[in-house]
Amino acid sequence: MYQLDEPIYFYILFSIPFIWAIFFFLSVWKKKTQKQFISSKMLEKLSPEKSNFKGFLKLIIISLGIISISFGLVNPKIGTKLETVKREGVDIVFAIDVSKSMLTEDIAPNRIEKAKRLVSALLNQLVSDRVGIIVYAASAVPQLPITTDYGATKMFLQSINTDMLSSQGTAIDDAIKLGINFFDDEMQTNRILFILSDGEDHAGENTINVAQQANAKGIKIFSIGVGTEKGGPIPIKSNGVVESYKKDENGEVVISKRSDIILTSISESTDGVYIDGNDTNYVIDKVKDELQKIEKKEFEAKKFVSYKDRFQIFLILGFILIFIDQIILETKTKWVARLNLFNEN
Repeated sequence: MYQLDEPIYFYILFSIPFIWAIFFFLSVWKKKTQKQFISSKMLEKLSPEKSNFKGFLKLIIISLGIISISFGLVNPKIGTKLETVKREGVDIVFAIDVSKSMLTEDIAPNRIEKAKRLVSALLNQLVSDRVGIIVYAASAVPQLPITTDYGATKMFLQSINTDMLSSQGTAIDDAIKLGINFFDDEMQTNRILFILSDGEDHAGENTINVAQQANAKGIKIFSIGVGTEKGGPIPIKSNGVVESYKKDENGEVVISKRSDIILTSISESTDGVYIDGNDTNYVIDKVKDELQKIEKKEFEAKKFVSYKDRFQIFLILGFILIFIDQIILETKTKWVARLNLFNEN
């Protein structure tokens, strides 16, 4: 098997027909011009050492040199062996809470940005795992399907905000339901759903029931709590400036607090763990430890041909031919002339 790195350099070969055309044009022009002033026999007597063959030989050599250099620049690669590369990992889906309570600034800069930074930091630690993203508030919607493209994942991650869903509230059960159907391989047992939230939940007991359904399908849920137990008001901003704070029906400022109870219950019902998300380094270390405990499954095996560059021999040959062309004179070679191989005498 072979592979060509830069086939565009084959266009250099189009110069050869032009060189040959110019050569023959000049040869014909020289002969016609010479006949106007001197006969061929007299010319042979005046320049007895001139070879009638060397010019054509130099043309062949320079053409072969151009061909060799062209192939060298194209860099042909020859396949030396077939290698099989296996990819093993875990399917991970991040469910990110985008309800308005995630705008609370009890943790810098706010809960939603902290959640996004946590996911980004976790992505930096992954190697061959597949990942997906779900966003949810009063309902859940897919943000990114299962993929191994971490660059695309981070791009979609940055676009997440609390204005994505018009229906407000926090329905963690909807996020879990979507997560159950989000994994594209039903035979994949090592599946993990990360829920990043402040723990406020409006579904109540139904959330635990849905979590148990996820556990029955072999899905572990890891909950990461974002925010503080003390909490803070939910700002209402315009152009980045706080205009007011969210208020309840009585006109009192709403204080949003992180609730660990529901998040811990969800994780425990699926043999997962709850993690305090305020310390990024702690989250990373904890997740790494938990992932090491989970058996990796092979989900992709590809065969690759190992190629080796072969441009060196072509370039060396090309420069040698060009050098030979430069040192060959258009006069007869004495020992060749004595052999009379080309009937020049």
